[in-house]
Amino acid sequence: MPRVHLDAAVIPAELSRLDAALALSVEQLTAIKETLGESEQAEILEAHAMMLADPGMKDAIVALIRDETLNAEWAVRRVFREFGDKLAGAEELLASRRADFDEVCDRIVHNLMGERPSVLAELPPENSILVAHDLPTADAAVLLSAGRVIGLICDFGSKTSHTAILARALEVPCVVGAGTCSESVQPGQLIAMDGSTGEIWLNPDVVEQKRVEDVRERRKTRDRELLEEKDLPATTKDGRKVGLYANIEFPAEVPSVLAHGGEGIGLYRTEFLYLNREQLPTEEEHYKAYAEILTKMGDKPVVIRTLDLGGDKLPIGHRSHEQNPALGLRAIRLTLKHPALFRTQLRALWRASVHGNLRILLPMIAAVSELREAKQLITQARRELVHEGHTLPERIPLGIMLETPAAALSADRLGRECDFFSIGTNDLIQYAMATDRGNRDVAYLYRPLHLGVLRLIETAVEGAGVNGIEISMCGEMAGDPLYALVLLGLGLDTLSMNPADIPRVKRVLRGSGLRDARELLQAAMSFSSTDEIEKFVMNEMGKRFPELRTAPLLEAGL
Repeated sequence: MPRVHLDAAVIPAELSRLDAALALSVEQLTAIKETLGESEQAEILEAHAMMLADPGMKDAIVALIRDETLNAEWAVRRVFREFGDKLAGAEELLASRRADFDEVCDRIVHNLMGERPSVLAELPPENSILVAHDLPTADAAVLLSAGRVIGLICDFGSKTSHTAILARALEVPCVVGAGTCSESVQPGQLIAMDGSTGEIWLNPDVVEQKRVEDVRERRKTRDRELLEEKDLPATTKDGRKVGLYANIEFPAEVPSVLAHGGEGIGLYRTEFLYLNREQLPTEEEHYKAYAEILTKMGDKPVVIRTLDLGGDKLPIGHRSHEQNPALGLRAIRLTLKHPALFRTQLRALWRASVHGNLRILLPMIAAVSELREAKQLITQARRELVHEGHTLPERIPLGIMLETPAAALSADRLGRECDFFSIGTNDLIQYAMATDRGNRDVAYLYRPLHLGVLRLIETAVEGAGVNGIEISMCGEMAGDPLYALVLLGLGLDTLSMNPADIPRVKRVLRGSGLRDARELLQAAMSFSSTDEIEKFVMNEMGKRFPELRTAPLLEAGL
């Protein structure tokens, strides 16, 4: 994109050209959204539209055009690059959002140049596996919703990118971060892929194709059978009931929760309200999102986590530069340090509580003093709203996430001052093993069945039991059926996971007994090395549930 300095006389025309490109970009996104109806895909595109409408973004572009007499294309690229660079060093969840900035920027520039912003020339044929270097969210929404694509492979991206999220929501197998796969594939080439393991096979032979087809048919049959059980409780053969809830990021995911038999929402990650924007969300924006979810879920419990931001996880324009962000000012530490930020969310939560069965979850509590301070702010927010004339419940059940060894080891004392626990294994394992879960060099240490991790979970469950409160798990470990009996044996009351994982975990629990699970756990914890524990658990689960064996499960197509 050439950088051009304009004559002052043509600046008004250049600004008009920018306005036209912005308006056309919004119009294009609106047209795509209308074809998608009420869905998670449409909600993501709404986030793109909000970026286009962000006055701070536009003001920065206008200032470059007017003050430095730059052409609109260059000004757009420079502003979006600057905003995107602030996300480049963030952890995976936020760093992946840079792709959204790039998509919106490309759309504006294409429209400025009179080019078609979409890479799509036509829809692919039926039963296609789509292979691309990268796939913009708007294109992914159209392609995946059309029902023609049965698999997606992208060289670029991560499991938390919007394209990957869309694929999961639509249950389309997806492999992202596939390197240079797009350069090795020819149109019409036969491909097999496993979206769960990230494996890809090019030109499978006749024997492999037959195996793929057999696995596909078995999987379809199994999935149909699992969904027939969606309204049955996750009760073991000897009567132990385990709640199966869902983790969500967007209100539009609620239909998927209900369709897969979710008994509630165990984790709504409210930090998604803060992404892809310069301005912090208002109390009203918080309220509308929470009220929508609560209304859709009826009397089913909805656990809303207060914002888990900080360090390297802050909205655009509100970033810090800590040397070790994972151990810095984040989550509850951030909100206690900035009570005005916390107050906005707490007021919205109280207001929304009248619409359903709300429970509040505080992230990364490591000390009783933090919990007490947060409770004071929660009470203060209610007092303000009542004074303003709002009719509110006397209290909202309050829980804390156990994400640090300190919290797990002091669960007996923390449990005296809250209503429930939720174990966040993603961070608990990271902190217990001193392992950056985003660092490939030490990824081999990030293992849920490490004896130390199991003992921390065991201690946390004991702490909940001493105080007679419920304990849940909402980390990725909760949604893996291979771990289901281990978690049952440990004594978890509720497991919260991606909606699509609920039926498989339910099948394991309904086909097992609590006594058997405890015996399996005791035997597993008698081993010393993680390798030994993993091998034992995998073998035992394979015997009980052959469909869970770790042999590749493939999806195939052209």
